[in-house]
Amino acid sequence: MLKWSRKQRAWLAAVGAVCLLVPAWAQAPAPQYISTAPAALPSLGEGSDMTLTAERKIGDRIARELYRDPDYIDDPVLDEYIQSLWKPLVAGAKARGELNAELQERFAWQIVLGRDRSVNAFALPGGYMGLHLGLISVVTSRDELASVMAHELSHVTQRHIARSISEQARMTPLMIGTMILGILAASKSPQSAQALIMGGQAAAIRSQLSFSRDMEREADRVGYSVMTEAGFDPQGFVSMFAKLQQASALNDNGSFPYLRSHPMSTERMADMQARQQLLTPRAASDKADLEHVIMTARARILSQPGIDLLRSWTREANDAQLGSQPLAKQVHVLYGAALAQWSLREPQLATRFLMRLTPLVQRDAKASRLVQLLSAELAFKSDNLQGALRALSEIPTGTNPRRPELLAQVQALTRMGASSALDTGISQLRSWVQQHPEDGQGWQVLAGGLMAQGRALQSLRAEGESQLARMDYSGAMDRFKAAQDASRQLPLQGADLIEASIVDARLRSVQSLWREQLLER
Repeated sequence: MLKWSRKQRAWLAAVGAVCLLVPAWAQAPAPQYISTAPAALPSLGEGSDMTLTAERKIGDRIARELYRDPDYIDDPVLDEYIQSLWKPLVAGAKARGELNAELQERFAWQIVLGRDRSVNAFALPGGYMGLHLGLISVVTSRDELASVMAHELSHVTQRHIARSISEQARMTPLMIGTMILGILAASKSPQSAQALIMGGQAAAIRSQLSFSRDMEREADRVGYSVMTEAGFDPQGFVSMFAKLQQASALNDNGSFPYLRSHPMSTERMADMQARQQLLTPRAASDKADLEHVIMTARARILSQPGIDLLRSWTREANDAQLGSQPLAKQVHVLYGAALAQWSLREPQLATRFLMRLTPLVQRDAKASRLVQLLSAELAFKSDNLQGALRALSEIPTGTNPRRPELLAQVQALTRMGASSALDTGISQLRSWVQQHPEDGQGWQVLAGGLMAQGRALQSLRAEGESQLARMDYSGAMDRFKAAQDASRQLPLQGADLIEASIVDARLRSVQSLWREQLLER
């Protein structure tokens, strides 16, 4: 991990509020909270001087850089779990009137996952949210994670970013975007980043982009209501606050950047506790949430903790006392150990831990599915393609496999070559990406399957769509142009004629986006 010098830390403190919006995936220190005098905030729902289009452009510009960052991760299993929390929260915000139709249509409403082990989440302009695997790995329930996501979602729906920026009329969207990109550049080249913040602009950014205490309280209040509307237990808000408060005294190493951008206060905690007391307590469940404990283990392993920590999972899994631990603990350790062993290139040990794990989750459908997905994943990585397909076939999917199963199935079938099963998988995946055009990984897997079938034109078009989904306009143009060249060299008929016309239209659209991007520089 990147280490910051004292001079660089001082510089980052000077632009702390930008870190609130876009902390670098490397463990750069998060911003110090800026205490400001209470200001008269616009009432809920009141507009901002910054247009929705301008805010979305800033967010798109930041997201383009995050997608290119080596620590960006698109893990189908984790992504599905996060989406199972995010979508109900967005729907809850809409149901409560916090999210109007125009805002829902114009903003992205996407989550960008980073491998960073620090505990952090952050709202971005234009409906994006950043989430570190470190946060997923420390929350003890889905409700705690949902509470953080609801809070950040409320920063977006209440347009706190735009309202902060709008207090300074001369702060242009281009200037804001450039400053935020400067923070991103700092993780790679501090010298280039400093060139972007010359002229005293950092001080202006700091004063205008830090969320005020009023905004934090508003995000608490709205987020609590949205979370409750979405069906989550609001006790998760209170327990998460308590956890962060306990961690704040131990946060000198910066492992909890969330505490610096969202400092806990007795007032905020008391407010949440008071709201909780007004609700009818929910009956406590004795059933462990095995799905969540599996997700925390997966997040910890995929955050690349290092060889020593990976080996510690093996020692814990081999501990004779593990069998006397609660079921959730056993599942957490064995799942993590199986995944860790693969990372250590010990597939036989990974299989042994997987065999011990399987009977523990037989009575939990969600957990059993996740273990089967892990079995398929490990088999695929060991080039046991038939074993991967066999593990996938044991998961009840119905006529439409879910995204993790679908991607895994098409990848395995692609490696095996053209077949009728691959035809079916490609048809299902094509339907998926047509409904979810922002799924860059889905388009890339589709491209591989199409190429295995010898359908070069359609494969190149899918590669272009994959690049476009991650806003790599240059890469998308390259692939669409290659598809154009292929269409001119092949005798076209039927579906290929339609595909060629789609490629022409997509290329013109991407060229327009590319020109707009050049004008922003």
